[in-house]
Amino acid sequence: MPYKVLVSPVAYNEHIKLKNVIERFLKSPAYSLADYLIVDDGSTDGTTEMIRSFADRGVKTIRHEQRRGVGAAIRSAIKYARQQGYEILVIMAGNDKDNPDEISHLLDPIRKQDYDFVQGSRYLADGGTGGDMPAYRKFATKLHPFLMSSVTGRKLTDTTNGFRAFRLKIFEHPGINLDQDWLDCYELEPYILFKAIRLGFKFTEAPVTKIYPPKQLGYTKMKPFVGWWSILRPIFLLGLGIKK
Repeated sequence: MPYKVLVSPVAYNEHIKLKNVIERFLKSPAYSLADYLIVDDGSTDGTTEMIRSFADRGVKTIRHEQRRGVGAAIRSAIKYARQQGYEILVIMAGNDKDNPDEISHLLDPIRKQDYDFVQGSRYLADGGTGGDMPAYRKFATKLHPFLMSSVTGRKLTDTTNGFRAFRLKIFEHPGINLDQDWLDCYELEPYILFKAIRLGFKFTEAPVTKIYPPKQLGYTKMKPFVGWWSILRPIFLLGLGIKK
């Protein structure tokens, strides 16, 4: 019996890139295998109206009236998926860096090998990057997995890649508490990854590509210093037992 799967990009003011994300998904093999929910984190640039124009193609959306952060947006996707009885959630970028044709790379280990959490990695064989990846991001995307590997005891290659899939049953574990204010921004993603590994869920990485758009379209909404501290600090707070 096939699993009930939801694919969910999250986006804030990504009108141009998100339109391409949606169109690529609708043409991909995943369109026939999964439902599609976009979490619109308070966009003000026409993103909201653009998403609604795809409603007749089965594209669902949740809108935050104000920007709350990527962690809060992912939390909304998780809550919706659990409430609607989905078994697997795939999170992917709303800025067109991920290839929807590779969703199967994340789903197959869950469906065929009984994994609970599959992390996409651009640094495995058959994965890779394309486009103009900034130098500071190359450094940061190597530093973060080194530190996360150190605190989890598991060798990891790409812990900042938001392209990942997991069984929603992992959130039944009492050791995972998503409803913490400090997880509203970039902290939520490394939090879930850390917890999945430390709590003993069956985990693996799978090769995916990450394509950086032309510089004039903007790489990311993440600010180099504030944003990277946001994604780094869960390693220290959880590793030292300061946060739960």
